Order: sequence, then C-alpha cells, then structure tokens
Amino acid sequence: MTDIARTALKGFAADLGGTKTAVARIEKGIVVDRRLSPTDGAADPAAQIAAIEALLKELGHTRGAPLGVAVAGRIDRSGKWHAVNTGTLSAIQDVDLTTELNRTIGAATCLNDAGAAAVAEALFGAGAESDSFAYITVSTGVGGGLVINKRLLSCANGLAGHVGFVSSRFADAVCGSGRQATVESIAGGRGIAAAAAAFGKQGIDARNVFEAAADGQDWASRIVTTSARAVATLIGDLTAILGLDTVALGGSIGLAPGYLDKVAAAMREEPELFRPKIVHASLGHGAPLIGALAAHLRKESV
Repeated sequence: MTDIARTALKGFAADLGGTKTAVARIEKGIVVDRRLSPTDGAADPAAQIAAIEALLKELGHTRGAPLGVAVAGRIDRSGKWHAVNTGTLSAIQDVDLTTELNRTIGAATCLNDAGAAAVAEALFGAGAESDSFAYITVSTGVGGGLVINKRLLSCANGLAGHVGFVSSRFADAVCGSGRQATVESIAGGRGIAAAAAAFGKQGIDARNVFEAAADGQDWASRIVTTSARAVATLIGDLTAILGLDTVALGGSIGLAPGYLDKVAAAMREEPELFRPKIVHASLGHGAPLIGALAAHLRKESV
C-alpha cells in the first residue's frame, strides 16, 4: 500500500448502490464528469456489470485505464461479491466480480461502497487528521468503514465495516442481514418507517418522519431521537474496540438537519473516554467514487 495525494487521482470509478449506479471520470482528485442510472435490484450479475460498462463507455473509459469499483454488499478477499441484504440486490451471491470486471471491462479494485467512502473521507475529507477513523452512513440502512492508520480495516469474508449489524439495546426487529435487534433495524430508513407504522402512521418513509419531527410532532421526534441514540451507542462501542478519535456521519439521515446534534447529545451519556469527535462527512455523493479509485491506485487490500 502506498500513500497518494488527492491531486494524483486520475482515472475512472463506479458506484453500484441499491437504488442507483454512478460512474465518474476523475482528474486531480475531482469528479469532472459523471453518469447515473437506476439500479435494477433484480438484475443478474451480468446485467449489473453491463450497466457499469455502458456508463463507463459514455465517459471514454478504455481497457487498462485505472478503475475502482464500489458496490453495495460484501466483497470478500477473493474478489467475490455477496449481497448482505437480498431485498436490495436479490440476484447477487458468490459473484466473482473481480474476474468478471477484468474479463469485460478491465482490471479494477473492488470494495464495499461505504468502505470506499471511508477511504476517501479518511484520506481527503473529514478524517484527514485522524489516526483511528470511522465513517458511518445512516440512510436506508446503516453501513460504514473503519480506517486505522490510514488503512481500511478488512477481513477475508468482507464483513468488516458493516457496523449496522451490531446489536442495539433500542431494537427488537430483524434487519435485512437476518440478525435480530440491530442498529440498522432501528436507526436506518427502513427501521424508521417501521417504527412510524407501529405508531399507526402507515405508508410513510423516513423523510416524512423527519418532516413531522421538524413540525414538533412528538411521535416523530421520539423515533428520530431513538435512531440517534442507537447510532451514538454504536459509536461508543466502536470506540471501546478501536480507540476511535473521529467519526464522520454520512447518508441522507446522517446528514439530515439536526441529526448530528441529536447523536452528539446522546453521546454525552457516555463517559468522556468513549466520546470521539463527531463530524459530518465532507465529500458528498462523490466519496465512494473517489475512494474506490484511491483504493485502486494505492493497491488497497480489501
């Protein structure tokens, strides 16, 4: 692994998420051109890779150009791709993504999308001054990446960093991973919508809950506060294990107005030793793209 300055980032990247697929051409660490398309959650692996290939061709990618690929799910050390939540990508299981990309598009480094965002934030964003950094994305689900001494924490089965699957004392439902009472099941968008339904508010999503909380509706404020408390406890747990000094929150919920303040307020219930600095992620939607290319150029092991 070698360090790299942001200005040295030149190449292409793709980010295949549960709802959209993005590709980018990056020059001097900046996304200078980008393409988006909806992700077909039911598509087979060949179709998912073909969608990435078509978008990259629009940007002028050619075989041999530097390419980083971030995807929702697990990438194990052999380069195989597994959906952790099959409700999001129902046909993805044990896919040799690295080999298939090399065959159809060209050599690429593949990693989880939240892990890729964590790399970008740790090197060039909110964690640039940190030695023990966590990026936590709170959106439809809860994910993350852990970067210690500027190296993404990885493991053979690719599960490292899937922090939303940690148990939470605030939860009791089963999440998409199959685990019971997880942070994701209470703090993520699906969990927030389920909590609203339990209050008799059928058919509304997390955005509606946040709007109701902003209007001062008590039921909604209680749901948002519980989500924030679950994330705060997760941060305390991760700090106990990894000695975190900085945590960046991202995702549509993590970046929602007032959410970080609620997490910080809940963190004050923790002893000072377990309270790292909490900040907003700073690189926006481009973070997984920038991080994926950075991982490729650094030869980051995932």
